[in-house]
Amino acid sequence: MKHRQDPPGDKNIIGSRVVSIRKSKGIKQREFLARLQTLGLDISQTSLSRLEGQYRLVQDYEVVMIAKALEVSVGDLLGEEIE
Repeated sequence: MKHRQDPPGDKNIIGSRVVSIRKSKGIKQREFLARLQTLGLDISQTSLSRLEGQYRLVQDYEVVMIAKALEVSVGDLLGEEIE
């Protein structure tokens, strides 16, 4: 898979966090897609790539499913800081 060459977009705030968390857990994009599909979120590889590159809007229900698939909280996914 080729690495992204364009700068990130501005369509969502979770894309870069999804990539960071996914990679830190050693989850390949293909495995992540399978996890999402198991949870009932049918998303294509292209759509996930656009989401991660912040070129695609993300629906609220998708945020919840993505957090579940990554085994993190929605707050973690959104970059919420705990004081």
